[in-house]
Amino acid sequence: MTANRGFGIDIGGSGIKGALVDLDRGELIGDRLRIDTPRPSTPDAVADVVAEIVRHFHWDGPVGVTLPSVIKKGVAQTAANIDPSWIGLDADALFADRLGRDAADVAMLNDADAAGMAEMRFGDPRARRGVVALLTFGTGIGSALFQDGELMPNTEFGHIEIDGHDAEKKAAASVKDNEGLSYPEWAKRVDRYLTVLENLIWPDLFIVGGGVSKKAGKWVPLLDIRTPVVTASLLNNAGIVGAAAAGTEGIVH
Repeated sequence: MTANRGFGIDIGGSGIKGALVDLDRGELIGDRLRIDTPRPSTPDAVADVVAEIVRHFHWDGPVGVTLPSVIKKGVAQTAANIDPSWIGLDADALFADRLGRDAADVAMLNDADAAGMAEMRFGDPRARRGVVALLTFGTGIGSALFQDGELMPNTEFGHIEIDGHDAEKKAAASVKDNEGLSYPEWAKRVDRYLTVLENLIWPDLFIVGGGVSKKAGKWVPLLDIRTPVVTASLLNNAGIVGAAAAGTEGIVH
């Protein structure tokens, strides 16, 4: 039986990843392709990479694309860890033009929202009950908030102020690498961040994702907070899966 397939692109501050996705199982079909995010990460430069990835897979159907940005009706409203020239840009129109598709065949959404949508659909069943926050730790910190499985889009919890600093500037996974922090040292920063956040939104569950989730055993057990914490079931592929679902099934954002 032929799988219900889609195609997702996940644009991050350090890399752009794309893959075919089995939308019945929430799994990648074959390997993903990752290309470093261009420097500077201007819209035209990023769109060139996205087009290269789509061509690599010979995909001619709808495409879902994530961006580390607040997205309203296809327009980027912010630019976190990407070039500021994205702000105010009609990203839907940019990618539709570059990929040779109708605007209706391109779905733009926030990267963490896409990852969260994938987790709601294919991940831990506990994620579909109550107030759940998914947090992606990478170049920055992305966030997605759900109430009984329903997305409240475009939260920016990675940018709340903690101890006088933008949260992601102290607790993103990139900070661990850039400052040479051990997992216990970095976990203390994540713990402080999650403590502040849980006292703001009182969630029933935190889901942690991003590339560093592959080594969750080295830092998640060190967290000492009130709210249960689980690792994203789809690990660092959640954004691709969520994007593919949005591209194939449509999304109102």
